[in-house]
Amino acid sequence: MFLSVAAILADSAARRPDHPAVVFGDERVTYERLWQRARKYAAALAGLGVGAGDRVALLIGNSPEFPAVHFGALTCGAVVVPVHALLKASEIDYVLRDCGASVLVCEGALLTEGAAGAELAGVPLVTVLAPRAADAPRLDALADRSEPADGWTPREPGDLAVVLYTSGTTGRPKGAMLTHRNIVSNVEVGVVSPFDFKPADVLLGCLPLFHTFGLVCAMSTCFRAGATMVLMERFDAGPALELMIRHGCTVFMGVPTMYLALLEAARHEPRRPPLDRAYSGGSALPVKVLDEVRRTFGCPVYEGYGLTETSPVVAYNQKAWPTRPGTVGMPIQGVEVEIARADVEDRIELVAAGTVGEIVVRGHNVMAGYLGRPEATAEVLVDGWFRSGDLGVKDEDGYLSVVDRKKDMVVRGGYNVYPREVEEVLVHHPAVAQVAVIGLPDERYGEEVCAVVVARPGVTAGLPLAERIVAWSRERLAAYKYPRRVEFVDSFPLGPSGKVLKRELAALVGGGSAVPGRQGGGIRRHVLHRRQVSWNDRGRRSSEENGHPHP
Repeated sequence: MFLSVAAILADSAARRPDHPAVVFGDERVTYERLWQRARKYAAALAGLGVGAGDRVALLIGNSPEFPAVHFGALTCGAVVVPVHALLKASEIDYVLRDCGASVLVCEGALLTEGAAGAELAGVPLVTVLAPRAADAPRLDALADRSEPADGWTPREPGDLAVVLYTSGTTGRPKGAMLTHRNIVSNVEVGVVSPFDFKPADVLLGCLPLFHTFGLVCAMSTCFRAGATMVLMERFDAGPALELMIRHGCTVFMGVPTMYLALLEAARHEPRRPPLDRAYSGGSALPVKVLDEVRRTFGCPVYEGYGLTETSPVVAYNQKAWPTRPGTVGMPIQGVEVEIARADVEDRIELVAAGTVGEIVVRGHNVMAGYLGRPEATAEVLVDGWFRSGDLGVKDEDGYLSVVDRKKDMVVRGGYNVYPREVEEVLVHHPAVAQVAVIGLPDERYGEEVCAVVVARPGVTAGLPLAERIVAWSRERLAAYKYPRRVEFVDSFPLGPSGKVLKRELAALVGGGSAVPGRQGGGIRRHVLHRRQVSWNDRGRRSSEENGHPHP
């Protein structure tokens, strides 16, 4: 049996040659034209000596050139390694060395001083969309002069298709090895359910294509259905809303920070796009925000769960059964999800429904392993299951809820505090626009619960507001859960998928000063110190906080 992710584009080009695959500015690229361009890139890469199994690194932003080069590399049998578009030269060098890249295809606008006209990690550099005067060879010019490849190179289902690097929040980024079976199966299942793509659908492509959510769930699933993707270089809520209205977008996929920005933009724009449905992933979407999006745009919002290592979709709320806000729905077809004891690492011990533990996954979506890291692979692939590192719970009906990242859990005085649970409460405070809950070191309790808040426009962030937030949350949360520290920031540091980088945030607020150039800069520190909290608690601290006295 032969299989290739390239067939996703090839099949739709055969079925719908004249239908627009990508709309980008004033440009409309049909499936026939995109597939021909991909085959020209395949021929150009082959002319550079790239063959089956070779790694082709892509440093390209959101433009029609990304899918053309991506599917072109797959067409000639190569393995694609998308590179985060904001990495510095040393970080790019690390990825190229780690994956053993044969060539780096770099967009002209993303050429850095360290990469321009040079070789990173000894890897040949070729460009696309670069000025004619650029020193590096232009792959797009080579493709223009090439005859299109006849078709895609057959690959075995277990052959590597893509290596996606994790964010590296717990160390050096690791390359998750995704096979053709992994991606094709995830797309084939996803196009039917949960994403329910139809050929007439129009998707706003605002997620970065170098990230798994944008690459697989958005672009690849959209192309499999023969639908249209309206592509944005980068997400900006006002222009995104305008594009959705102008092009009649029926589907939106985004992360919670995008939904918050869209809601703000919609307050100044009375027109609405004809959205049929919206999908959220990447991190937890507060139920309050989900309900507000549903009311504002008049469409259901489906929240789901996935990881880079699972190609990526694991579970989603879907049309097939009633949605349950606050959960990430049910496992997709062909995938099993269970809850295992989080404190047992050398084996999988499943727990009963309703018990919090580590989310474990097995099925067609689980990666082949981490590239060149057998020990790291052995830590997460245990007894046939993939250990996600996320804490979750399944109810009696099989709905999955993500409690938090195992490493983000705060242990205060011996009690487990799940930040997401606290965030779901705090987001309802009328002065809170966004909130992230983290744990900060504390001499007495080990860790203290800290709420980092972005205040709503027009609200004065200061010690009086911090005191009100603490008092308000104390009325709604158990004594050991509510935050004793409140910090205010202008914005959060975000990863490429829009996730709040909590470790960066903890370093930022814990250090008490802004980090130059970070998105989370501009800190206004308002900490409720322990003495003030004791006064607020009216002397009831030891009996109420953790249910037992402290020394």
